[in-house]
Amino acid sequence: MSSGDRPQKISIGFHGGQTLAARVRPEELRSLRDALGRSGGWHELTAEDGTVVFDLTRVDYLLVDSEEHRVGF
Repeated sequence: MSSGDRPQKISIGFHGGQTLAARVRPEELRSLRDALGRSGGWHELTAEDGTVVFDLTRVDYLLVDSEEHRVGF
């Protein structure tokens, strides 16, 4: 599996403080980013450990882990 095909760790933050962490394939991440650019509605996200459906109007942020290895503090 090439590095471009590897699942990426993401965190989706919702109104009220809840956070959903998942590992998703690049095509799922692209689909989510495209959906967030629209006006809202429901979105189905397929992650490594299952599928989740959520209301896009409740999303406050999307954090995509760079997966860079760091040494130090």
